[in-house]
Amino acid sequence: QVQLVESGGGSVQSGGSLRLSCVGSGYTYSGYSMAWFRQAPGKEREGVAIINSVLTTKYGDSVKGRFTISRANAKNTLYLQMNSLKPEDTARYYCAADSRWSLLGLLWTDWGYWGQGTQVNVSS
Repeated sequence: QVQLVESGGGSVQSGGSLRLSCVGSGYTYSGYSMAWFRQAPGKEREGVAIINSVLTTKYGDSVKGRFTISRANAKNTLYLQMNSLKPEDTARYYCAADSRWSLLGLLWTDWGYWGQGTQVNVSS
């Protein structure tokens, strides 16, 4: 059974940084594509960043140049380094996984497994 557990969320002022982590279990981690999504109240879930099993990455336009996704397969862990945070980055951030090794789709409906999320609040 695939399980994803996020951590690292919190409150930060505009311009600050946070690093999110997501630990996966119950599957062959290295073979899966992994991603971060976010959802603010009243808005649709938005693709933030993807890293597939061959380490190809893709970012949403709103975070390019500020966020960096990475993965440590030996630790079954996905990371999202978030710099230069803005109030509009405030959302609940979700980790996602999918067994398709080369997935790069930013639509949340493409992804099969989800964590419970971690809240990020950025104040101005």
